Amino acid sequence: MDVNNVRDRLIVGLDVPDIGAAEAVVEELGDTVSFYKIGYQLVFSQMAHDTYSTGAGSTGAGGLDFASRLLGMGKKVFLDVKLLDIDNTIAKGVENIAKRGVTMMTLHAYPKAMRAAVQAAKGSDLCLLGVTVLTSMDQADMLEAGYSGTPEQLVLRRAQQAYDAGMGGIVASAAESAAIRAVVGQDMAIVTPGIRPSGSEAGDQKRVMTPADALRAGSSHLVVARPIIGAADRKAMAQKILEEMAAAV
Repeated sequence: MDVNNVRDRLIVGLDVPDIGAAEAVVEELGDTVSFYKIGYQLVFSQMAHDTYSTGAGSTGAGGLDFASRLLGMGKKVFLDVKLLDIDNTIAKGVENIAKRGVTMMTLHAYPKAMRAAVQAAKGSDLCLLGVTVLTSMDQADMLEAGYSGTPEQLVLRRAQQAYDAGMGGIVASAAESAAIRAVVGQDMAIVTPGIRPSGSEAGDQKRVMTPADALRAGSSHLVVARPIIGAADRKAMAQKILEEMAAAV
């Protein structure tokens, strides 16, 4: 399959210190990448003061403003904010996020929060993603946090709850993608971080998979950050991953 057919399935995580660094990544990647993730680090960052102050030519400050600029460039945005709060607060937050025109956003996969978010997003094109179990967590981490059972058992339970709530998709390790597909069917998105091309180090991720294996397992979208951001040639690395994805599909 041609890489153009999988381009929107690769999400590059802009896990960089500030807007200037994010701009550099987007400029270098150019048309090779069409979809970007903005998480906490970038949401709470800002431009240097002399750039975003009220003078003429100001480009705006902060990750949310940068998300709007990406949308204006024709890119897709995945806003990874992992919301969790009382129902009314979740609903009001989702309503405002939906107005921004982002493609995807995350919240923790607690049933009440998901139901409130789904109602708030009705009528919009926002794809709501429930975060099941973080890919940095393993069995020992779950036990320490007070959860019983295995990570996969909790993932599958939350996947079923996300399906029942009418969510657009879930976030989970690619290691659980095949089992999740058996629960939610083919229509929901399964967005998987912790993707590492062959030969890459796992870093602080404990449940990782290659791009090809993740797609074969049932993932619909792959989030790749450090392997691309930290590459000597980011564009070449992104192209390599897209080619691996295309071959797998």
